[in-house]
Amino acid sequence: MENQKILIVDDDSNICELLRMYLQKDGFDTAIASDGEQAVELAAQYNPDLILLDIMMPRLDGWQVCRQVRKTSEVPIIMLTAKGEVFDKILGLELGADDYISKPFDTKEVLARIKAVLRRSSEKAKNNKIKEVRFDKLVINLTNYELIVDDKKIDTPPKELELIFHLASNPNRVYTRDQLLDEVWGFDYYGDSRTVDVHVKRLREKLENVSDKWSLKTVWGVGYKFEVK
Repeated sequence: MENQKILIVDDDSNICELLRMYLQKDGFDTAIASDGEQAVELAAQYNPDLILLDIMMPRLDGWQVCRQVRKTSEVPIIMLTAKGEVFDKILGLELGADDYISKPFDTKEVLARIKAVLRRSSEKAKNNKIKEVRFDKLVINLTNYELIVDDKKIDTPPKELELIFHLASNPNRVYTRDQLLDEVWGFDYYGDSRTVDVHVKRLREKLENVSDKWSLKTVWGVGYKFEVK
């Protein structure tokens, strides 16, 4: 069995070498990118199992890299941030980050987080046996990451598609925002759950008035559900 591959992205060469040393010692293969543009190239060429991604970098910052990678890949991304403001975390969630580690960090914690995210990622792959749900004028396909509305393919970011797939796979079940963050984004996130509202708002723009047989409903004071009539 091949070793799992980690792409380390940071403009601080000392941090890169430290992480490389610890990860290789633990049996991972590694590649290093020292700026955002190189990170996007390596993400495509190296095909990593996980990306450790610094936020403050030259050429493209971590947010921009995350956005670019998410256009074509669902590879798990752990953001490395020295900032830690709530706003950063919300933005990261919206762009599709899987977890955060604040600098300065403990290398044992980094290893533990990497293993936890990789484990969740492989469990998610196993659990997603049903890859498509269909309703009147709506097809949500998680194999090809396609949203087809009224026979037209609609360009949809991965997390939006995963959110509507999750809701539509469990019709009429009400989910709280925290449940959706945990089950769709894959980790507990305490604090501001506006990211779910933002994703639902964008989905509504794509799905409003398509069919009278189903709808994406707000359950006031609780959360959301995909209602089938």
